[in-house]
Amino acid sequence: MRAPPRKPFSRPRRARRIAWAGLAALALSAGVPARADAPAGSVVHVGSKSFTESVILGEIATQVVRAAGAEAEHRSGFGGTRLVWNALLRGDIDLYPEYTGTLIQEILAAVPDMTKHDGDWLTRTLAERGVGLIGPLGFNNSYAVGVKRGLATRLGLERLSDLRGHPELRFGFSNEFMSRHDGWPALRDRYGLPQLDVKGIDHDLGYRAIARGAIDAMDLYATDPEVKRDDLVALEDDRRVFPRYDAIFLYRLDLAQRSPAAVDALRRLTGRIDAQAMAAMNARAKLDRVPETKVAADFLHSALGLNGPPPATVGIARSILRRAIEHLQLVALSLLAAIAVAVPLGVLAARSPRVGQIVLGVVGVTQTIPSLALLVFMIPLLGIGALPAMVALFLYSLLPIVRNTHAGLTNIAPSLRESAEALGLPPSAILRRIDLPLASPLILAGIKSAAVINVGTATLGALIGAGGFGQPIFTGIRLDDVGLILQGAVPASLLALLVQGLFDIIERRVVPRGLRLREKA
Repeated sequence: MRAPPRKPFSRPRRARRIAWAGLAALALSAGVPARADAPAGSVVHVGSKSFTESVILGEIATQVVRAAGAEAEHRSGFGGTRLVWNALLRGDIDLYPEYTGTLIQEILAAVPDMTKHDGDWLTRTLAERGVGLIGPLGFNNSYAVGVKRGLATRLGLERLSDLRGHPELRFGFSNEFMSRHDGWPALRDRYGLPQLDVKGIDHDLGYRAIARGAIDAMDLYATDPEVKRDDLVALEDDRRVFPRYDAIFLYRLDLAQRSPAAVDALRRLTGRIDAQAMAAMNARAKLDRVPETKVAADFLHSALGLNGPPPATVGIARSILRRAIEHLQLVALSLLAAIAVAVPLGVLAARSPRVGQIVLGVVGVTQTIPSLALLVFMIPLLGIGALPAMVALFLYSLLPIVRNTHAGLTNIAPSLRESAEALGLPPSAILRRIDLPLASPLILAGIKSAAVINVGTATLGALIGAGGFGQPIFTGIRLDDVGLILQGAVPASLLALLVQGLFDIIERRVVPRGLRLREKA
């Protein structure tokens, strides 16, 4: 007797191999860098925080290093104080702009009343951590609390002490200021402020909020151009809560051995940037929408006579393409890794109910961690850049794939397995020829859900230097530029739709025809 034909199974299996090979090829192509990078040790990595002034100073440092003959890369706007400081200590970056008040009160806050220590103490303390200091650069960008001029006049607000008599005022402080040692806690305690309506808000969005009357007071930087534009009044710090915030550069001491010319060139910036010049540069970038690279180049030409190459102009289409490649790297590689781990975990969970409860519980708890927090948790282990972002996305992809694989396998009628066992098929053959094909609709649905979620979540990777479509989104928020926000948001949305459509095609190719017809019926 002839064996029954295996044609119903051969085509779906071949289609599955083609589909997964296509996904693997996509991931590998996304993982290939657009250009060959120089050896890691030969590049000076400059970091900056996620506000415009820090980005401008980081760009100034980058161009100065390049003018000295060294190769430099600027990793701009990837986080707050602690993140960028830890990146410096780990060696993810070689230098970044900082402020003495932040350094003393926030970073080195373990020693009481450090404002009384001299510069030699600060230099020694930093050297113990492998860090050097260049500066001061020439301006003091102190904190202040500001209110609209009309409100100040109406309520007679001139000093911070005056706020005690107005508990009804609504405060909106930057998220970092809310928890800093030299921020809201110190302000509240030193002045005994009774205000209860205190919100954390992005610093740049705070100016929009106070202009529209959503908040009454916010934290200011002395060199912010919006202070003049929005007619805000900085209240006098009559109890001297805020120290001086002289701008400096912090750098790794080993940079002096690796690139002494770069460190010597940076020292030329000491005392060369006054408050007026810095405020003017901030205004050009934030109000006139001049790119930070050009703002930095124009300053260096006027202040130091440096004539570097003109800033490269990248068209919108080319910029979107580059961000799309970065985004695909994050999504495709994390998704493939999740498939390789989650499907076997789902099979294990389906075959062993006790183990299944543990597996589903663990991946479920992982899903409850806020995405931004998970990204930050990855940094101490993996540093900054694409790798920690991909690991975070991998963890977020596990739950929908594991859960759907488990559900698809446990919903198969036991009689089908019993019939296969009666025919003498081994467990591996039953899994391969019966269980997985029957569960494939749910498995693919889980993979599709993970992929679409990853496309959106990957935008947060820009906060830790992973690039992708989040970069123009966060830059647009910082500069209040809707066009930049749309350059990231629209392609990310289209990419999510494209990914969903791709998996719809894969589903038609992979899921056995009989199952698809039964689902439609």
